[in-house]
Amino acid sequence: MKPIYKPSGAAAEYGDYAINIYTGCPHRCYYCFAPTVLRKDRETFHSVVEPRANIVEETRKQLEREHITGKTIHLCFTCDPYPTGYDTTPTREIIKLLKQYGNHVQILTKGDGSRDFDLLDGDDWYGITLDGMLRNIRLFGRTNPLADAHSRGIKTWVSFEPVTHEGMFVMELLLVRDIADKVKIGKLNYHPSNIDWKTFGRKAEAMCQVLGIDYYIKDSLRREMEKWAERL
Repeated sequence: MKPIYKPSGAAAEYGDYAINIYTGCPHRCYYCFAPTVLRKDRETFHSVVEPRANIVEETRKQLEREHITGKTIHLCFTCDPYPTGYDTTPTREIIKLLKQYGNHVQILTKGDGSRDFDLLDGDDWYGITLDGMLRNIRLFGRTNPLADAHSRGIKTWVSFEPVTHEGMFVMELLLVRDIADKVKIGKLNYHPSNIDWKTFGRKAEAMCQVLGIDYYIKDSLRREMEKWAERL
């Protein structure tokens, strides 16, 4: 078992190394790709959320065996490092190990990772996903930890992938403009959408530039924008 791996395809746009800690995810996002990738029944994936077998010890062994150090490792792609309603001690132990061996972490969650901020420093990244599907208190439940991380000097980022509602994207971007060091923006793939991605991409990029936000346009959205440019 090699928990730390090099992601490929679209996942490589988020980081050079990654680790997946849990067997499933309770958030039940309709666009979730993980059950298909893992060849799991969707209901089982969302209801059976456990640490992968021996994940902490296997990570320790791989770090020692392969001398992995000086890397930024993404947590996580096929699960959430902070699954709401579950004990996230394995995540804390993984972060401790990665840091012990001289690595840094790039967290992406729809939960709340603030319990582990004491382990992070200015070379680590704490990120949240905003997909336009949250309302009121649930939205602030996700952005408040981001603000806390930012105030502690931890680097912060927001993944706007997928964008599901253009108006909500604008509101959420304005909400995090002062607490996110970087944003990544991507389109909704493999599901129907009434968003004109060519126009949206241009507007989103222009908005980031006007607001002075460091941003990255995911490749699938960038291709839609380039199609528009080719017709000019």
